[in-house]
Amino acid sequence: MASPKIKLYTNHGCPWAHRAHIALAELQLPFEEEIIDLSVPRAPEYLKINPRGLVPSLDIDGEILTESAVISHFLADAFPSHLVPVSNAPGGALLRARINFFVDAFISKANGNFFKALFSTTNDEAEGFTKKYVDAVVKEVEPLLGNAAPFFNDSDKLTLAEVLTGSFVVRAFTYPKHGLVPEHVLTDLSTRAPNFYRWGQAVSRHPSVLAIFDEESLVVKEKERMAKRRAA
Repeated sequence: MASPKIKLYTNHGCPWAHRAHIALAELQLPFEEEIIDLSVPRAPEYLKINPRGLVPSLDIDGEILTESAVISHFLADAFPSHLVPVSNAPGGALLRARINFFVDAFISKANGNFFKALFSTTNDEAEGFTKKYVDAVVKEVEPLLGNAAPFFNDSDKLTLAEVLTGSFVVRAFTYPKHGLVPEHVLTDLSTRAPNFYRWGQAVSRHPSVLAIFDEESLVVKEKERMAKRRAA
């Protein structure tokens, strides 16, 4: 069977596009990439591919898919692997449901507060959203990682849960060290959410998560944005 022709339209600074990179790395699928500059209006050619102008977009054998979760789920389904069992495998449907619940809990309950802290215009505002982030992790996410070993559901390899959260987790474990959010968030997590903290450390060190994560460049850009916000 011939390998599919895959082209990923992406931007390495976008955590949503980062999801697709993690999936492709874990599946070891060769692909071509085209970097989309998100700082300028999208070219008409790209808007024909994705009228929303967002990344990622995936062209697989001429079929276009958009939205990071859709793309990641598609890749996991189209190329069966360790990421997620097929739904008709023993326990497969249940594990898929648990992964979906975990990702929803992290993204909808916790993750937004981290980015609100990152985009805050005052230290007090950042502290408030950092507290909300930690509180949400403790309440919503920590109980779901009791059997992480080190990855979701006793897995020693990345799963679809990490594909869909890893790009955000690596930022949450990196940015505090550079003063982009209150540094004590990591201490707070290690104390109040030890399951999440151990899992997050493993995720943020994994080669597939780090493959396109240019820490130095991202930190410089975020500091420039922070300076502009706080000077406004």
